[in-house]
Amino acid sequence: MPGEVDTDEYEDVWVFIEQHESEAAKVSWELLQKGRELADEKGERLVALVMGEDVSHLAEEAIERGADEVLVVEDPIFEPYLPGPYGEQFSELVEERKPDIVLIGGSHTGRDFAGRVAVPTYAGLTADCTELEIEADTHLLLAKRPTFGGDAMATIKCVEHRPQMATVRPGVFDAAEPDPDREGTTTEVEAAVGEENVHSRVLERVVGDITDITDAEVIVAGGFGTEGEFGPIEELADLLGGEVAATREAVEEGWIEAARQVGQTGKTVKPDLYVAAGISGAIQHLEGMNDSQTIVAINDDPNAPIFDDADYGIVGDLFEVLPALTDAIRDEQEGTA
Repeated sequence: MPGEVDTDEYEDVWVFIEQHESEAAKVSWELLQKGRELADEKGERLVALVMGEDVSHLAEEAIERGADEVLVVEDPIFEPYLPGPYGEQFSELVEERKPDIVLIGGSHTGRDFAGRVAVPTYAGLTADCTELEIEADTHLLLAKRPTFGGDAMATIKCVEHRPQMATVRPGVFDAAEPDPDREGTTTEVEAAVGEENVHSRVLERVVGDITDITDAEVIVAGGFGTEGEFGPIEELADLLGGEVAATREAVEEGWIEAARQVGQTGKTVKPDLYVAAGISGAIQHLEGMNDSQTIVAINDDPNAPIFDDADYGIVGDLFEVLPALTDAIRDEQEGTA
């Protein structure tokens, strides 16, 4: 029967190293950090997979960041990214080498082709995970993700199918730090796909001007209390060289694009400074930003839950506080210029 597998044949934790134009996506190093923890807990190896053209240098970096072995598939057919070749190559490696756990970044690329691996290999796939751990008695992967619009967390485990796959939201784990003294092996794998797997072509790649807020060191966020007026928030963010973010409510009202949503159903951020203006502090939003180094909350309700998580709280009208704060910072900057 299709899908029946001997789970004892599967071992090791795999991490897909997403890259574009030979540069690794940050989420790949985040997954190596978590993958290292999972592999150690299971007593297995951590294997990284790199696919692309001119990407062999990423193998050394993956080893420095925790991989025991790196599988490198170098071929022009993998650059730029196309779901057909990537999916076919990854599926073939999964069927041949039988990894127990496969972690893929929950980026546009990862979400696009993860299903192309999971479906033909009859794997179990949990999407948009924010927590991963190993169940003590079974050594199964426990993949946790928000559900019901972020009002609950679902824990999913795959008992009968392999590999256990998960796409993981960028920013929820710390990136693995490189250790130049780490040793590992690099295995070159011959491409198993050809032109017959190419069903479309990328004629032009246009990169938008929206910065990924998960990389921002300073974030100024607005919530329902802004009533849709993000001008003061944008001005302060610009002055601080930071990014603008928002709550789910602000996104659903159409006040700001979804790419800037923070929370269980948005993005997870860990900036040095997070300024929350007009944000009440619902648990769904706090889950996406409570690892920020310093949190400043501005709200006219002294009982707003956001103050419980803030390092500094200002009770007041954000339309008065933010301009005053912006002017004070600007004066300080000009005075030290």
